[in-house]
Amino acid sequence: MTSAPAPSVEDTVFLKLVRVVNLTARPFQQRVGREHQLTLNEWRTMALLGSRPGLTATQLADLTGLDKMAVSRALAGLQRAKRLHRHEDPTDQRRSRLYLSSAGKAVHAQVVVQARQREAELFAGVAADELQQLDATLDKLIASVRRDTAGPGSG
Repeated sequence: MTSAPAPSVEDTVFLKLVRVVNLTARPFQQRVGREHQLTLNEWRTMALLGSRPGLTATQLADLTGLDKMAVSRALAGLQRAKRLHRHEDPTDQRRSRLYLSSAGKAVHAQVVVQARQREAELFAGVAADELQQLDATLDKLIASVRRDTAGPGSG
């Protein structure tokens, strides 16, 4: 009894997932980043703050999957460009709540349209039920990774 050969490295699900992320993120700088003087991580941060104002940097790191230093750099860039306001958290003065400024909201409104167009292009050849299945699978993967990183010795 012979088993099927192991997939080559480039055919593994993990590497395909990384490749999709890279191939979809790469055009960002050419299409959007230059036009709005915005890095990809600044956009990821803005996208969340646009829909969930008042998040903390720690929450942004968790929701984006970026490390705290990458979030910190993105926030610093947004603040330099006057696209972000920090407000002291009334329940914990060591923590800031983050909000888009008027300038940040204006950029967000423009870029979110471009992002939705890009998403529509990306998923144009994928059926609705396949997208639902992909969404559910990605949620399971995120939950699994969170369990792994929150486990013993992750500290």
